[in-house]
Amino acid sequence: MRFVDIIEKKKLRLPLSKEEITFWIDGYVNGRIPDYQVSALCMAIYFQGMNEQETAWLCEAMLHSGDVVDLSMIHGVKMDKHSTGGVGDKTSLALAPIVAACGGKVAKMSGRGLGHTGGTLDKVESINGFQVVQSEEHFISQVNEIGIALIGQSKSLVPADQLLYALRDVSATVDSIPLIASSIMSKKLAAGADTILLDVKFGEGAFMREVHQAKKLAQTMIKNTKAILTDMNQPLGNAIGNALEVKEAIATLQGSGPKDFTQLCLEAGSIMLMQGNLAKDKQEAIAMCQESITSGKALEKLKQMCLYQGGDVTQIEDISKLPQAKEIIAIKAEKDAYIQQLHALSLGNLAMRLGAGRSKKEDAIDHGVGIVLNKKAGDKVSKGEVLAYVHTNQALSEAWMMDFHRAYEYSDTMIEKQPLIYEIIK
Repeated sequence: MRFVDIIEKKKLRLPLSKEEITFWIDGYVNGRIPDYQVSALCMAIYFQGMNEQETAWLCEAMLHSGDVVDLSMIHGVKMDKHSTGGVGDKTSLALAPIVAACGGKVAKMSGRGLGHTGGTLDKVESINGFQVVQSEEHFISQVNEIGIALIGQSKSLVPADQLLYALRDVSATVDSIPLIASSIMSKKLAAGADTILLDVKFGEGAFMREVHQAKKLAQTMIKNTKAILTDMNQPLGNAIGNALEVKEAIATLQGSGPKDFTQLCLEAGSIMLMQGNLAKDKQEAIAMCQESITSGKALEKLKQMCLYQGGDVTQIEDISKLPQAKEIIAIKAEKDAYIQQLHALSLGNLAMRLGAGRSKKEDAIDHGVGIVLNKKAGDKVSKGEVLAYVHTNQALSEAWMMDFHRAYEYSDTMIEKQPLIYEIIK
């Protein structure tokens, strides 16, 4: 079997066989098939797609490219949540502690940043010493003891996805539904969770631009899961950047987070509690999540997780100890107006240019830099009022500043704010 023939077949929109998909994944993981050929196949899949059977075979091949975690030793219902990614999406850092504080067993496997979106692992590594690589024994023991663990993929767990995840980022094939679906579900199945909540983003700050694309992706993965469709046409919350988003997650667990981010955590948390049979209805589940915040139990869970995984808990207790940029620059509005649109993709790319994300897979992350928004879509601004604070370790070029102001569109009349949660799919 020649890999070039597989590329040619998909280029012609022909379905791949199970044997061809297995040949691809096995050959790539074992180093027999080079990056440039896999990039070509990913691009062919991006344009020509895969049918449901092909996607299932791809997920299966990726799942069995390495070890599968046996979580049967964890007592209770094992819960997981996955977001398809978006600008300012730090949900796991607040949601997982909330659910764990309500009695859930959150066995969470997360990823690194892709393009203009930040990865949970990159964010949590803003905390000194936090170890995202753990043995299976430690992972299971930690979830049993404190109800929460947040880890990355070991080299033996779904290695095919680790390779493809990085390659898709630098080959402009991130937003392919079969590649996203197989990536997410192979990790989730390998991690051994009983219930999964998918937060499928749509909008320009997400990988799925249109809501119908997000719905199709959700329905591709919906088996034995639930999904919510959330709007990512503007950043989630106010912070964009690793340590800045950790700070915002901490503030949310203290009850002082942004309204949109807090709403998402409460809604998603309520679904997870009902999936795990820890609440009889949404009203009870929302109340449980809210109580975990007001009582301080959710914040305590974040501290416990940090302690168990080697992190410096004092950085959670005193956020000034988290990585910080050398300079904070206030950018001000140039006129009186209403903000009609706030382009999440542009802001994500601007943060990446500061060092908050990766433009290629070898890039290092600068944990302290990013953008904190002071005004969002639908807000009224006056000339000279602060739009955002830029945390930077470099001078802001004229081009960067021009691109920042282009990220905002204005109106002379009041703009209706759009709902964050578009639909819940069961």
